[in-house]
This record gives sequence, C-alpha cells and structure tokens, in this order.
Amino acid sequence: MDKNAKIYIAGHRGLVGSALMRNLCARGYANFLTRTHAELDLTSQAAVEAFFAAEKPDYVFLAAARVGGIHANNTYPAEFIRDNLAIQTNIIHAAYKNTVKRLLFLGSSCIYPKLAPQPMKEEHLLTGPLEPTNRPYALAKIAGIEMCWAYNRQYGTQYLAVMPTNLYGPGDNYHPENSHVIPALIRRFHEAKLASAPNVMVWGSGTPRREFLYSEDMADACVYLMNLPDEEFARLLWPAGSPLESCNLGLAPLVNIGVGHDLSIRELAETVKDVVGYQGKLEFDSSKPDGTPRKLMDVGRLNAMGWKAHTGMREGLARAYQDFMAANTH
Repeated sequence: MDKNAKIYIAGHRGLVGSALMRNLCARGYANFLTRTHAELDLTSQAAVEAFFAAEKPDYVFLAAARVGGIHANNTYPAEFIRDNLAIQTNIIHAAYKNTVKRLLFLGSSCIYPKLAPQPMKEEHLLTGPLEPTNRPYALAKIAGIEMCWAYNRQYGTQYLAVMPTNLYGPGDNYHPENSHVIPALIRRFHEAKLASAPNVMVWGSGTPRREFLYSEDMADACVYLMNLPDEEFARLLWPAGSPLESCNLGLAPLVNIGVGHDLSIRELAETVKDVVGYQGKLEFDSSKPDGTPRKLMDVGRLNAMGWKAHTGMREGLARAYQDFMAANTH
C-alpha cells in the first residue's frame, strides 16, 4: 500500500480497528477514512454507498461487526445475524462499485465447525456442524467470506478474508456479561481483588482449550498481508493456482491468524488471576455451557508467508490489564 493511499478502517474504535490504526500509523500511513457509528450507520445501504462514492477509498479493512461472548450470542441472536450480514454486504458491494484495490475482511476462528480437526486449517471451513451458541454470528461471517470469494470470481476483485483466533488487548470490551473470556476474567478478578472476595466463579468446567492472540500482533499480520506483492497476494486469493481449481477444491481466499498453540480455560484463569494479583480461590461453574472443546489454528500458511506472532501470553495479559486499569481509573 502506498503511504499516501486512502485507507478506510470500518470499526476503527473497536479492539481490531484501533489496533489496525496504531499499526498503520507506526508504519507512516496517515490518510485514513474513519467514521463513528453516529456519523455513518453501516447497516444502511444508502449511507454506505454515499460514503464510498464521496470518499473513494483505495484500501478497506472491514473490522466493523457486532461481536460478543457466549452470553451475548445466546441473548441477541437476531442482532448478531442481521447486523453482521448488513454491514459486510453493504461495504463489500460498495467497495466493488467504487473500485477499491484491496479489501481485508475480518472473520473469526469461532466460525469453524464445532468439532473441526485440530489444528484447524483454512479448508476445514463448512466441513461440519457449527457451535450452536454462536451459529447466527458464524453464518453471517461465513456469508461474508463467501461474498469475498464470489466477487473475486465474478468481478476480479482482490478481497481477502482473515481468520483471527481469540483476540484480546487494548480497547477490549470489559462488560461483565457481554464480553469475551479474557476481558471478562480481567474485570472479575480485579473487582474481586478490590472487594477482597474469598473466591471467583468462572463460567464452565475450565477444561476447553483455547488459543489467544494479542490484538497488536493480529493487526501487524493484517497489514503485512495487505502489503504483500501482487503475485503473493494472488496466491492467497487462489490457493490452488487458478479461480476454477480453487473453487472446485473449496479453497476460499482465507488465511488463519494465530499463535499456533493453546491452553485450557483453567490455565488461562490461573494466569489472569496471577497477573491481576488476586489472592482468593478459583472455582468453576460446570452448570454453564463450555462451548467448543478445542479451537487451535493451523497457522502454517501465514508462517510460510513470513509472519509469526511475537507477544507472549503473560506479556499480553499484563498489557491488557494496564489498559483495563487506565480505562477504569477515574
């Protein structure tokens, strides 16, 4: 991407979008297009098309989405499928109509089949039943990947989807019920520490295994991919070498982003407890659903392109806790 290119980051205030902004700024990019939700409703087709027609971005990072943990997905399934379908459909089509050079669509590892082989490869998408607790969200995101694929085939666009593993980091959502596991644990242990609570209850049995990626590393991978030379970028769009063969083999324009190793929720909770400095007892509520037993990404494709994650788990958690403290100190 040329340093003067006009770059639109949809969702620039969120965990992913803000990390992308910081990474791009550090690399010398400055010509950003950003709009808050109040300024631009991405679920409105007319508003999105007017914005693209007026601003003509060169590159698009599609990081805007309705996201949340198990509780939020269970409670608001209609919003999760409706809003995500609308946001991605409006942006992808407007990008095509206004000849955007490259678009990066943010998927999520949670949309792979519930019992996908481990570690999960890109070609495992749509090979088995989804996790019921977040199926509306997963179906919307899968439709977005398919839409990128279809537009590349029919219109010759260069739209790549990436599949980050579970993310955490600066700007995360620390809501006690609607957040993901790491920010929820950080908040819970911090509040328990302040209250000198004797114990903290963690949702589920603690046995599922998960992979976690620091958001700054994720952003670095995304920008790295968007800056690949045309020939290397084309190989990601058509992994089998040609559009026809890639389609026949079911190989989507998709790249996993992760660290390549996992840990149990119990191990994670113990590490967060230690980082926060909570001295009480850790307990697990096995009556609550665990979700998928294991989700580990195969990051061989990304590693082969020359990129690897570099932030360790404890280091990332310490930074995330500092961010939480800064956001909650009045």
